[in-house]
Amino acid sequence: MLMKTLVVATAMACALFAPRFQDTDEVKPELKGVMCPMMPKKEVKETFAAEYAGTKVFFCCKGCLGKFTKEPEKFATVANKQLVQTKLFQQTGCPISGGKLNDATEIEVGGTKVKFCCNNCKGKVEGEKDEKAQADLVFGADAFKKGFAKVEPKKD
Repeated sequence: MLMKTLVVATAMACALFAPRFQDTDEVKPELKGVMCPMMPKKEVKETFAAEYAGTKVFFCCKGCLGKFTKEPEKFATVANKQLVQTKLFQQTGCPISGGKLNDATEIEVGGTKVKFCCNNCKGKVEGEKDEKAQADLVFGADAFKKGFAKVEPKKD
């Protein structure tokens, strides 16, 4: 009887505390509607992920995952954009200047909402007619360092 009571008590303790520890270990990505950075018309799958920027980037298949892992720096812009789409990174500053964000400057770049510090920085991006050039200005390696930060798990 004592053994049965200990087993039940242990199970209850695990059920009570396990979710709490899981929630604080890592931020869960929001993958619904997120497209593969390599094949933009295919949705990503949680099973195909690569370590990148201290978190993960997701792909539609093993082939895309393999292509990315061979040359991740070549695909930095699309990977960085996905980090924002999956809410693993958030915008913290202007990607052009690093300055404080102005809500009135919000636009969409490659289907992702971004803000700038001023209309001059916003205009620099809007002035690029090519979507890839716009994305490079906002999500390229240097811009990403200035304007985005990894979302940290909530600590209780």
